[in-house]
Amino acid sequence: MNAENASSAVNFPLHVRLIEMATAAVVSRVVWVAAKLGVADLLAGGARSADELAGPAGLHAPSLHRLLRTLGMLGIVHEEDGHRFALTPLGEALREGAPGFARSTILTFGGPAMSAALGEFEHSVRTGQTGFEKALGVPIFDYFAQHQDEARLFSETMIGFHGAEPPAVAAAYDFGPVGTLVDVGGASGNMLAAVLPRHPGVRGVLFDLPHVLSQSRHFLSSNGIDGRVSVVSGDFFSSVPAGGDCYLLSHIIHDWSEEQCLTILRNVRAAMKPEGRLLIVEMVLPTGDAPHPGKLLDMVMLVVPGGRERTEAEYRDLLANAGFRLERVVPTASAVSVVEARPA
Repeated sequence: MNAENASSAVNFPLHVRLIEMATAAVVSRVVWVAAKLGVADLLAGGARSADELAGPAGLHAPSLHRLLRTLGMLGIVHEEDGHRFALTPLGEALREGAPGFARSTILTFGGPAMSAALGEFEHSVRTGQTGFEKALGVPIFDYFAQHQDEARLFSETMIGFHGAEPPAVAAAYDFGPVGTLVDVGGASGNMLAAVLPRHPGVRGVLFDLPHVLSQSRHFLSSNGIDGRVSVVSGDFFSSVPAGGDCYLLSHIIHDWSEEQCLTILRNVRAAMKPEGRLLIVEMVLPTGDAPHPGKLLDMVMLVVPGGRERTEAEYRDLLANAGFRLERVVPTASAVSVVEARPA
């Protein structure tokens, strides 16, 4: 938003600002339908009209035209002469396989499972229980274990949503003295792929559930670090690989309840060397009314997995209860910080 738009937004009547917040859901659905129908891929070959696209895609041409016209307003397509529409640079980012996984992220957040969970927002605020489990009948990670296609989309979503963070973490924190870095719950190995190339002396251990690790070897190989990473499957609620110099939990702690977080942290504490260190990569919330994307993410954590985002003071208390001492919080160029802790 430029300065002129920001100024005019401030001057909007209060009721208009509230209504804009509520009707943002319509924009979300428009973009989700465009992703679901593969509109960006349909337009990959050049400008087309709705009539040209509708038949092969099995769509209703007049309705598709109205969708394209709205996408033009959003900057995703551009309308040319003859009611033909072409992709803009923003629209190119919506294509399947485009860098950043925007399409996967949109399909996940706007898909039936997440929509059903967010529909139970009131239930979560009233009870403290997850809307996801009320709507779907199982916790989110059990659901993904049963729905592999959606689990794959979710893994790509995590890269899309948090994609700028691993390079920012690798640049902000000095991993040079670390011999073995254990990425607990590291999924594809995205964080290790950012850290290891900057620090040739570091070796990695990628630890996660077997079905989560299914695509990791290809990812590590494509990033040229498979020879420096040991892939180990297991459940961090039971144990984690022992003997690492540094244990990394990136967007793990915010997923779980307080007791579950303490179980994970105590398992890490039991596995690490006395001189080891723990790094928690999360959005550390500022106090007061200061804006931060983690405050909205905290609402998603409440409704979907049942976890939470925390302030620095809240991390200090959590870590102390698990046998750690918070040493410092290292900000990065992204929305996340690195919470560094040592055994108490």
